[in-house]
Amino acid sequence: MLWTMQAALFWLVLFVPQLIVFLLVSEPPTWEVALLAATGAVGLLHTAVEPSWRYRVHRWETTPDAVYTLSGWLSQEWRVAPVSRIQTIDTKRGPFQQILGLATVTVTTASAAGPVEIEGLDHDVARRLVVELTNTTQATPGDAT
Repeated sequence: MLWTMQAALFWLVLFVPQLIVFLLVSEPPTWEVALLAATGAVGLLHTAVEPSWRYRVHRWETTPDAVYTLSGWLSQEWRVAPVSRIQTIDTKRGPFQQILGLATVTVTTASAAGPVEIEGLDHDVARRLVVELTNTTQATPGDAT
């Protein structure tokens, strides 16, 4: 549901201004009608396909040795963050996540690829995961670099 809401908001931000201009112009040019129709069609298709596709791909797992994530839809990314390299563990909750009771856990390492994010977790699961990873990280020898 989170990814559906995000996709719908993205397309509404593009579609609504076009619709307002379309409604205010007495005789809109053909290109404007075509652009409005194309934006609506692509927006509906994207909002219907992308979230469910991402849901089928999105995976994560933690072990005493590493945090594993698989994410994306057109371009998929498999990330492994060794626990001995974890520097910080953060939780964030945007407006849609708060409405849906979800959270994102961000695991930061010294990797040039950036942090590992586990998005769309139940808020309670995210809290437990942060505690688990914090305890595992503290008990794991390493230099976190």
